[in-house]
Amino acid sequence: MHNDNDTGDTDMDNAFAWIPFYEALADRLLTFKDRQEELFDIMDRLRQEIGQPLQYLHLEREDWWSGRRMDPFNVLGVLGRNIKERAALAKTFAEVFGVRVPPPEDFQSIPTVFNANAIFAGGPEVLWNLFCSAMEAAETGTLSVSFIQAFDEAVAAKNNGTSKVTIGLYWIRPRFFMPLDVNSRAYLPARFGLAVPGDKDKCKGQEYADFLAAFKSKVEEAAPGLTLPEIVNAAWFHNRDNPPSVQVAENAAPAHNLPKNIILYGPPGTGKTYSTAYYAVAIIEEKPVEEVRREAFEEVFRRYRKYCEEGLVAFTTFHQSFGYEEFIEGIRPVMASEEDACTGDIRYEIRDGVFKAFCDRSALPLESEVDLGIAKDPVVWKVSLGGSGDNPVRSDCLENSYIRIGWDEYGENISDEADYSKGGKAPLNAFYNKMKIGDIVFSCYNSRTIDAIGVITGEPEWRPELEDYMRLRPVRWLVRNIKYDIVGYNNGRIMTLSTIYQLSVSPADAVRILRELNPSLFTREKKAPNRVFIIDEINRGNVSKIFGELITLIEPSKRLGAPEQQEAILPYSGRRFGVPGNVYIIGTMNTADRSIALMDTALRRRFEFIEMEPDPSTLEGIVVEGLDIAAMLRILNRRIAILLDREHALGHSYFLPLREAPTLDSLANIFRRRILPLLQEYFFDDYEKIRLVLGDNQKPAEVEDLHFIVKRSDVTQLFGDADLYPGAFYEVNPGAFLRKEAYGYLQ
Repeated sequence: MHNDNDTGDTDMDNAFAWIPFYEALADRLLTFKDRQEELFDIMDRLRQEIGQPLQYLHLEREDWWSGRRMDPFNVLGVLGRNIKERAALAKTFAEVFGVRVPPPEDFQSIPTVFNANAIFAGGPEVLWNLFCSAMEAAETGTLSVSFIQAFDEAVAAKNNGTSKVTIGLYWIRPRFFMPLDVNSRAYLPARFGLAVPGDKDKCKGQEYADFLAAFKSKVEEAAPGLTLPEIVNAAWFHNRDNPPSVQVAENAAPAHNLPKNIILYGPPGTGKTYSTAYYAVAIIEEKPVEEVRREAFEEVFRRYRKYCEEGLVAFTTFHQSFGYEEFIEGIRPVMASEEDACTGDIRYEIRDGVFKAFCDRSALPLESEVDLGIAKDPVVWKVSLGGSGDNPVRSDCLENSYIRIGWDEYGENISDEADYSKGGKAPLNAFYNKMKIGDIVFSCYNSRTIDAIGVITGEPEWRPELEDYMRLRPVRWLVRNIKYDIVGYNNGRIMTLSTIYQLSVSPADAVRILRELNPSLFTREKKAPNRVFIIDEINRGNVSKIFGELITLIEPSKRLGAPEQQEAILPYSGRRFGVPGNVYIIGTMNTADRSIALMDTALRRRFEFIEMEPDPSTLEGIVVEGLDIAAMLRILNRRIAILLDREHALGHSYFLPLREAPTLDSLANIFRRRILPLLQEYFFDDYEKIRLVLGDNQKPAEVEDLHFIVKRSDVTQLFGDADLYPGAFYEVNPGAFLRKEAYGYLQ
């Protein structure tokens, strides 16, 4: 074993000061092999004392840490994340575990695991077996059968993979084990001509053992005396200066660990809509929701708004009149053209609904090896170049990378008083005002086919040196000299004679055509980001009618790119449509508005439900003239649960304004204008039950000023001696809400 006081390999230790510390720490951790519960308690104590750097372990979760046993890899993993607290944590670990070697201050070139997927999985037994056999292997210089078996079990565990496991081995004995991380995979083939195992598939233990032997032999032959840490350091610098185009966590499930379809449900005021921002940011940034929730809401909401502006998040609200046509597609009336606006003529077009349009945008590639120049939310335009068929204008445009249109008689600067009796208003308006850089253009060859696809790259220009068609916009042609029928993508319609107008072809379909015609444009395409579609009050619409055939397509196994992917033929356009795999759906549902039990069974089966309960703990510390607001909420909800049900509880958000204004006036306003009307709705104006909830029944009958609801039983003065039943009525007593004594029966 490595000795804490060992100072051998002085030069190496000076160059890589972290190595003796990590080795010594590994030695100390080995002593906890039969004291795993004690090791867990140490880490749990550090979590409570230090906080954030250890929170990702979620040691408070008994379902994750049954038996409260800790392994050495998850201890080292705390130092193995790319976080700013690493030096301070190393000092803490040195003190706690009694490591006498000075802790490092510089962590350059030490491989790290993916922050959001840093937990080593497999369980304590598997990880301890690997750790012990690895320490023995480094001592003896031999990779035993037990090590190979332990390696296979650890790598096979969900969310581990080859990269994470070999990085962990490198931490404990960096002079013996080689990490097969992204840096090594890029560097070793280039430097030593060695193929690294387990790139796409998980590496087997025997493969790793054989690789280590071959690798060390190769190094000894090519560069005698070169150490593994020196090679890893060189790989780090190599990858820093020559970063790979795509870096994806190997064998990693999404760090947010959320299903594709979620419904947040609960009583009013529990923060369902509020929480969608946390969930959306977690999904897009691929972080655990718990990690995002620990951030200040203002910062999370700032990023949420940014993602909304970038088109990564969309928000809609279901209501009784919301239908399939608004959600997927439908027929909408539109003005035939701007020239016809004065006549009132209309025509009917098939228009995409909010969800279909969102999915189409989600299918667009963000980046590829060749930058296509397509905007984030492009429009697809039809452009006629000198008319139909082959002509000199078309040839010039395709050869010199632009589009040209006419109406030269209006001159370079078109006056507001221009006479458009001969046409041109709508095309010119589109050319100058609507067409944007990054939009896609289809060059119309005839009524059915296009001969080129390009992207607008510049603003309009006036070229008087040309004989005709002097209005020009620069275009980058992505494909040319084709004959491609687009009618099927254009809602079944042929192209008209108009020079420029927006097609019904979606940007996603335009990209599909490009991919078909020129696949080389899409090599080494980067991973598309996750996108989130939020449906507020999802249970208020007729979900079966709104979703239509989409009810099947939203299943994860039926998404585009999944093994069982499915597409539907849409009823209006006749186009094929599927839901991209990177689209997540979040719905919110108020259980007090409509019971969750009434939800369509088909919908329930395809969504996972996350309950949002009232959280009195968020009100801890709020005291209004001696009244504990958190305790008040607990009492109110216990009474409601008994008298009605838990689905009609009061949410904590009703009382959050008291954080800023903890006054009796504010409390009275909340009860008088928010709580009481809600209780009236819940109990259908059954004031006896409302009085039970508010504690009025426990108050002295003679002290009427303390009663929120006053029961009047003597109606003789109103009706004389008429025989009335029940002979009582109720009045709201506004003055009681301003007396703190009235709330004493809610504590």
